[in-house]
Amino acid sequence: MNIKEQVKKMDEIVSKGDIVNAVKEYFAEEAATSDYSKLTTNGKPEMVEKMEGFLSAIAKVNGITHHHSIVDGNVSASEFTFDFDMKDGSTIYWHEIIRRVWNDQGKVTQEEYFDALNKKA
Repeated sequence: MNIKEQVKKMDEIVSKGDIVNAVKEYFAEEAATSDYSKLTTNGKPEMVEKMEGFLSAIAKVNGITHHHSIVDGNVSASEFTFDFDMKDGSTIYWHEIIRRVWNDQGKVTQEEYFDALNKKA
């Protein structure tokens, strides 16, 4: 499986804001996630549910920027900036690195989020 091609395809979907379908298409059933606020998911259904809930709380997408990605073997890192106005009146501005471990079938088995900047300057 060409991991570089899988990363490119997944990042393109995320860049369009279609995060739920990116998870549905590219996550393995047993995929686990963790982020810098110590939230975790175990299994694709849990991550789909988390992303559906998150996306339903967004009032306006101000921008999603994919800066670049790197791949080394079955591990990738993608840098994104996410800028959202939320329905509760808050704003989210995340500049983060998403580290993914891929299996031989081209599916994500582990995804971790690293905070580069989480407040608007």
